[in-house]
Amino acid sequence: MGVGTSPSLKLRPNARARALQGHPWVFANEVEVLLPVEHDGEVVECRDRTGRVIGTGIYNSKSQIVWRRLSRERVTLDANYLRGAVERAVARRAPEPSRRLVWSESDDLPGVVVDQFGDTLVVQVQTLAMEKRAALLGDVLAEVLKPAEIIFRNDGPIRRLEGLPLEVHTRSGRVSEPRWQRIEGFDYWLDLQAGQKTGFYLDQRYQHAAVAKYCSGARVLDAFCNQGAFALHAARAGAVEVLGLDSAAEAIDAARRNAERNGVKAEFEVANVFDWFNAPERAVDPLWDVIVLDPPPFAKSRSALEGALRGYKEINLRAVKRLVPGGVLATYTCSHHMQDAELRQVLAEVATDARRKLRVLEWSHQPADHPVLVTMPESEYLRGYILRAE
Repeated sequence: MGVGTSPSLKLRPNARARALQGHPWVFANEVEVLLPVEHDGEVVECRDRTGRVIGTGIYNSKSQIVWRRLSRERVTLDANYLRGAVERAVARRAPEPSRRLVWSESDDLPGVVVDQFGDTLVVQVQTLAMEKRAALLGDVLAEVLKPAEIIFRNDGPIRRLEGLPLEVHTRSGRVSEPRWQRIEGFDYWLDLQAGQKTGFYLDQRYQHAAVAKYCSGARVLDAFCNQGAFALHAARAGAVEVLGLDSAAEAIDAARRNAERNGVKAEFEVANVFDWFNAPERAVDPLWDVIVLDPPPFAKSRSALEGALRGYKEINLRAVKRLVPGGVLATYTCSHHMQDAELRQVLAEVATDARRKLRVLEWSHQPADHPVLVTMPESEYLRGYILRAE
């Protein structure tokens, strides 16, 4: 405990805590002693080994990350704090109908993600302290943004790391029905209450148009296509043939529905992308002009990275071998455990093994409404390359 009645954690003398260099997290093995469980989900200070306060944050003894910084100053996690954080987050964003409004620690709300789809907000709460204030957070979001509905998508497995149950509900108590939502010039059929994540991968919405620039007159393969966004943009850009692949039948159903709604011609097929590339008939199939690889995260933990790198190499190598000379590969990773240097090394090995020269056309990154803290590598997770394979 700290001075007086204010509870505080203290870093171990020999702890190489990244929090001393500005990272907002402190791990259980970096503190001298844990606080009693009655402080779980509450605000406490953290001090270095000399007793200097390094910040105020939220505490949870059940989590491996026991402390997450809210501020370097003393703050209270109340309606005023939440309102200020939300208002600052909104002020940093461009006024778009579909956008990420809150990105966790990057917006001073650790464990809170808020996506906006028109008049509806989809909220993920992933920390105990924010869960205890979820109703208050809903009130603040309603006050600041005046949405028609707020959906709490608290069904992500990451909540289990905080000792939290998985559940979904709306602020109104009514069921949120699937509906059409316009995003970057296309209508998508979104089930915001039961679809993947918050209903749509807003982090890739600018990449769809970036890749479409290379698709006029092209045969385009959209692997791991989900709701078909890359395929739809490619078709509208003048691709002569578009095929989308995904292992989830519901994703393929949605992609077909989206293509019909938007009046574009694209085919979609339920398939395991690795097996599809490895099938014997691929050896005699025509080559593709453009291939998009946008897989789910292969590395969901640091320990899984080595296997993930092999997976990324295999799928990218297969894709490069199926490209015409001068074809374009758009390849992405959404795992924060995989840094740019590691992705670059994978692509270098692919180029060597395929005996093809890969030239960078564009570097790809998560958009500005998913802001990156320079002191927190985990806030940066989406990266990719658009390459030409000579």
